Amino acid sequence: MIEPRGPFTLLSAARFIAGWPPTRRPAAPEDGEASVRLGFLVDDWSDQAGVILRQTRAHEPVSGTIVAGTRAGADRIRDQAARIVSLDHDGTGYGELGRDDTVVGRLQEASGWLRPVLFHSPYEAACWAVISSRIRQAVAARVRDELSAEHGGRISVEGEELLTFPPPERLLEARAVRGLSEEKLRRLHGIAAAALAGQLDRDRLLEASPEEALAGLRRLPGIGPFWSEGILLRAVGTTDALALGEREGRRRAGEHYGLPEVVDDDAAFVALAERWRPFRTWVSVLLRAAG
Repeated sequence: MIEPRGPFTLLSAARFIAGWPPTRRPAAPEDGEASVRLGFLVDDWSDQAGVILRQTRAHEPVSGTIVAGTRAGADRIRDQAARIVSLDHDGTGYGELGRDDTVVGRLQEASGWLRPVLFHSPYEAACWAVISSRIRQAVAARVRDELSAEHGGRISVEGEELLTFPPPERLLEARAVRGLSEEKLRRLHGIAAAALAGQLDRDRLLEASPEEALAGLRRLPGIGPFWSEGILLRAVGTTDALALGEREGRRRAGEHYGLPEVVDDDAAFVALAERWRPFRTWVSVLLRAAG
C-alpha cells in the first residue's frame, strides 16, 4: 500500500491519463473506485513492468499490484509507479496552500486534487519531445507506438495490452520508422546515447540545481528551452521548479488572477509564483490542466 502524504485522488490521475492524446486510453469513471493501469520501461532498462494502482476513496491509501516484470525488483517498480502519479512526494502542505490562495484552492477542488502525472522517465520524455516536434500529438502517438511495437515490448495489464518504449540499446538499433524523419531518428539515437551515458538519470537530475539540470538537458539533440523545462517538470518530478517557457500556463495564470502582465513579464510571473512555494510545479500543472 502507498499512503498518500497530503490530499490525493487517483481518479484525477486516471482522468488526466484518459484525456492526454499520447495515451489514447479509455475515459475514466466519474466516481467510485479509481484504477490506473501502467505499463512502462523500468528506470534501469532491465525489464518492462505492468502495475495496477487502485484507490477506493479519495485521500485513502493506494494499492499497487505488479502484474508483469520481476527482474527489476518489486521495490523499484513500486517506487517508479508511485512517482508517475506524484505519490513519491510529501504533499501535506498542499491543502494549506489551497486554503491560503483561493485560486489554487478552487483549482484543486475542480481537478480532484490533481498532482502532476509524469512521463515514465526523463529518457522517454526526451524521446517524446523529439518525436512530437512539429506534428500533431495524435500523429506523434502513432509514430511512438509503431516504434515501440517494433523495438520495444508489450505487456497485458488486466486485459489491456500496453506497449512499452524501447530501451536505449534497442533504440540505437532502429534504422527506419514509418513517419519518423532521418533527422528525428538521428536525434533519437543521440538521446539514447545520452541516456546510456547517465545524462538522463532521474536521481542525478533531481539532485542537481534546476539551472544545472536545465543546462544539461538543453545540450541534448533536439531539446530546446521549452522541452528542457518540460522534462524537468514532467519527468524528473520536482515539486517546486517554475517553467517560464510554458506560455499557456502563464496565460491561464493571468486569467485566473486577473494579472495579464504575467504572460509576457517574467519578473511578474516569478513574483506571482512565490505564493505557490513549495509547490510551484504542482500549481503550474493545475493551471495548465484547468483549460
